[in-house]
Amino acid sequence: MVSMRSRIMTWAARWYLNRASKKGFDLSRMALLPDKALMPLKRDGLDPIPELGELREQAPVSKLPIPFAVNVWLVTGYEEAKTVLGDVKGYSNDFANLVGEHGASASHSPGGLGFADPPEHTKLRKLLTPEFTMRRLSRLTPGIKAIIEQQLDEMAAVDGPVDLVKHFGLPIPSLVICELLGVPYDDRDDFQRLAMARFDLFSGATASFGAISESLAYLTQVVKQQRAEPGDGLLGMIIKEHGDDVSDQELAGLADGVLTGGFETTASMLALGALVLLQDEDTFKLIHDDDSAVHGFVEEVLRYLTVVQVAFPRFAREDTEVGGVRINKGDVVIVSLSGADRDPVLGPGLEKVDPHRTPTSHLAFGYGVHRCIGAELARMELRAAYPALLRRFPKMRLATPAEELTYRKVSIVYGLEDLPVLLD
Repeated sequence: MVSMRSRIMTWAARWYLNRASKKGFDLSRMALLPDKALMPLKRDGLDPIPELGELREQAPVSKLPIPFAVNVWLVTGYEEAKTVLGDVKGYSNDFANLVGEHGASASHSPGGLGFADPPEHTKLRKLLTPEFTMRRLSRLTPGIKAIIEQQLDEMAAVDGPVDLVKHFGLPIPSLVICELLGVPYDDRDDFQRLAMARFDLFSGATASFGAISESLAYLTQVVKQQRAEPGDGLLGMIIKEHGDDVSDQELAGLADGVLTGGFETTASMLALGALVLLQDEDTFKLIHDDDSAVHGFVEEVLRYLTVVQVAFPRFAREDTEVGGVRINKGDVVIVSLSGADRDPVLGPGLEKVDPHRTPTSHLAFGYGVHRCIGAELARMELRAAYPALLRRFPKMRLATPAEELTYRKVSIVYGLEDLPVLLD
């Protein structure tokens, strides 16, 4: 299976190479990146590679060896990470920083929140925030439970081993996002295909951008349908409340941001969290038996796994200093979320999952104004899915030795290629 890759790496690679050559993007030059530069994207099973922790201990802010005409800084310390992520005035997230004047056209821009700065970011977030309150999200609870039960039914009907990535991790968040946005049921297969295609980095130099363009074109049609007949989903509610104050392009970008922010990340969490449970008999029994235990487990496994390994790249607007290191205007700053969430300042024993740990202020959803707006929706899915899975299949076990499982080699969003299990 071809590994799914995050669009972020595609855009970052485009930006680095475009700045160096001024002639556009050549994917083959990815080979110029030294292995050390890819360290924050590598893992040893479920854990960041030891070198990341060693680097955090020695220098929580360090320069990455990028062989292009740009300084790239890696932040691995927890406090230093919060400093960068919380400083919206000192750093820019604007998409234009990644593509430059010779980069992708405006039609390739993903829209949404992750690559926008205030005041545009402020405007867009205000549109979305009311739809992600617990009061509004609570209307999705019956649908989430029904989606999970539907997937468990389908798993029960499979002969032989079941792949928890294919049959559990991927379909649940995809269908939940369809429910959230108000995507027509007949279109849901196409919706999931578009969601998957955008994360494939090495299927061609323009494949990911092509998937983004196709997704935005599709979502624009959904927006137009909702504009004509607003439903009860997120898009319909925004149209009802804001009308022509928000354009079709803005709405499509917001919907695309919800898709990319909430699909692959939650899919990876569902599969990896299930693996954690399958390798820990005591925690498996705890989540199976005790309804109240799942809240603490979800927070702990979010911290432990931190599947989004690095945050959106930040671009320094001015000369500044972080962790005693000088950052020059125009430098790129990459925050290692997985490194920061293992920083001992958060407590002892962070290299292991402790379902009884008092929840930490982890950075799995980011921090500051760009913190993931869908964090509570992700929590709802995880809290509902893990106990339902274990209670339906209490004898579930790995169908292949854990050491033989295949993980993504180098990825922004970490995950498993597949997770075969026996259900009884």
